[in-house]
Amino acid sequence: MFEILTSVDAWVALLTLTFLEIVLGIDNIVFISIAANKLPKEDQRKATNWGLILAMVQRILLLFAVSYLVGLKEPFYHIETSWLTIGISGQAIILLLGGLFLLYKSTSEIHEKVEIPKHGETVLESKNITKLSHAIFQIVIIDFIFSIDSILTAIGMTNGIGTKPSDALILMIIAVVVSIVVMMVFANPIREFINKHPSMQLLALAFLILIGFMLIAEAAHLSHAVVFGQEIGAIPKGYLYFAIAFSLLVEFLNMKLKRKIEVTKKGERN
Repeated sequence: MFEILTSVDAWVALLTLTFLEIVLGIDNIVFISIAANKLPKEDQRKATNWGLILAMVQRILLLFAVSYLVGLKEPFYHIETSWLTIGISGQAIILLLGGLFLLYKSTSEIHEKVEIPKHGETVLESKNITKLSHAIFQIVIIDFIFSIDSILTAIGMTNGIGTKPSDALILMIIAVVVSIVVMMVFANPIREFINKHPSMQLLALAFLILIGFMLIAEAAHLSHAVVFGQEIGAIPKGYLYFAIAFSLLVEFLNMKLKRKIEVTKKGERN
């Protein structure tokens, strides 16, 4: 069942996906905290934990549903013109719509964070939440909204990995479970780190743009699309992993340089 975990590609995909799930889940944690903080002190932690557990179950069920749709590989309609040949399948439609959604969601999120930060938090704070059940319901609804890009990211990172359809699903479920557990245990330290380094979240959203383009290209490749006589090829996932790793290395070096400058400035003042 877990033979996929003996593959180096699978471990790289799993670690990268888990990291993205945690970073992209920071907004989720912020909104969950706002909803839970409206409750009495004794119910706040209960609301957070139950909200995250139900969110994890919800994501796993959505993964099963989306994975089933992505498994519909047989074309049900063919288009053949002088400049375009393509076989449309359920898999291609899901990957294409998923890629377009990620492009839209990531660019709009980047715009909101740069131009109107705290907008979503202000809207949620204005809502009246007084009961534990109300808070948990609100948390589940919030997570459903955040689950869509999370699940599409998981599909993009793991599609084509392994020899069986269940291999990618196993990786996605492990990444979701690990990321939720990490967020439950280390929610505050992670939130503080991201608040201190907001560029990390912008970087993760930029990665979603890459994954969105990759999903669109993969949809065309798996549909055997030929445009003006040129067949659309697959984008090797190694390129994606390298781009993410290189960007993170540059960001961490940038953090280290900033910290060094701050320490130097403090020393000069003293």
